[in-house]
Amino acid sequence: MLNSVKDHSHSSDQSPKSSAIACRNVRTGYQASLKRPILNGIDLQINQGEFVALLGLNGAGKSTLLRSLVGLVPVERGEIQVYGNPVSSANIGEVRKNVGFLFQGGGLVDQLSSLDNVLCGCLGELTTWQSLWGFPKRDRRLAMQLLQKLGLQEQIYQKAKQLSGGQRQRVAIARTLIQSPQILLADEPTTGLDVSGIEQVMESLAEMHRKGLTVVVVLHDLALAAQYAERAIVLQEGQVWYDGDCQNLEKQFARLQNLSLVQSASAA
Repeated sequence: MLNSVKDHSHSSDQSPKSSAIACRNVRTGYQASLKRPILNGIDLQINQGEFVALLGLNGAGKSTLLRSLVGLVPVERGEIQVYGNPVSSANIGEVRKNVGFLFQGGGLVDQLSSLDNVLCGCLGELTTWQSLWGFPKRDRRLAMQLLQKLGLQEQIYQKAKQLSGGQRQRVAIARTLIQSPQILLADEPTTGLDVSGIEQVMESLAEMHRKGLTVVVVLHDLALAAQYAERAIVLQEGQVWYDGDCQNLEKQFARLQNLSLVQSASAA
């Protein structure tokens, strides 16, 4: 069993009303290549309005955990709740109304303009007739406002394929925000971006957090986590290995890498 490190200021003895996400002994399917389930007994609670960085070595289960929160990865044991609603096939639609998911790479349609990509976030809300007749003016106005707030007023009518990496990710953030989520999950949103693009994306997430959104972001960069997040959750072998503040993350990761080396050597 791993020696897990926990900062109990975030433990589940806080008021359940403030809980946005709660995972109890969450396990996913067995992964033969890992010789274990990808998620192997995850216990954590994330409260409304927190900015959480999800960290860990490759294969620790970060992206799988994020996807399981919106039902994209089935849970075999344990339970996930979002605002008290169990994440299950019966009420996944209700859960997803509260959660915006930012996929790695943004997932934009290259041939559509920034504006139309953002409006695609409304498709789940529109009736068939509405989508046939185009988007209501109210939605178009909101999409434009979101793009302007994210510093993309010059790119509103540009096709997505003409945008830089940082601009694409900010369009994807706007598309997520037009759904009015209370929680924003972002899976490695800075991958492949230059320094300027990384700053644009992280500042946008920080701004959403300041406005009251709960933000959970998978990151590889410890310095970014320390700069932007107020809490770090480090996964190791599908379990929560560290849960606490973002100071001394380098020291925690040095311990984690040493542990991994020791385990690899003993397994060889």
